[in-house]
Amino acid sequence: MRQVNFFMIFVIALALVLFSIQNTQPVSIKLVEGISIQAPLCIELIVAIGFGAVMAWVFSVWTQVQRIITVRREMGNREEQIANLEEDLERYKAALEEQRLLPSTTSASLES
Repeated sequence: MRQVNFFMIFVIALALVLFSIQNTQPVSIKLVEGISIQAPLCIELIVAIGFGAVMAWVFSVWTQVQRIITVRREMGNREEQIANLEEDLERYKAALEEQRLLPSTTSASLES
């Protein structure tokens, strides 16, 4: 899978380079009212794609953080369930031992 990802990134970067080489004319970008920047189209494209890549990375990190938080919550819930089940098991073992130690009423009535 890594080779496929690398190949796709390589193809996109190569296409960007080839496109940028052919588009070096200066263009104007209007950021807000009254503010505009004039730079070659290739530079503006590279900056825009870089910004998009950074935003994709930030989103990826954010989703991983959310996944880690969710997994930790689930682990806490599972540990609590395990503790409860262990307590139940100990109670059941104690009840079983108690039943074994008590003399059976049916065996006492048969002996008489």
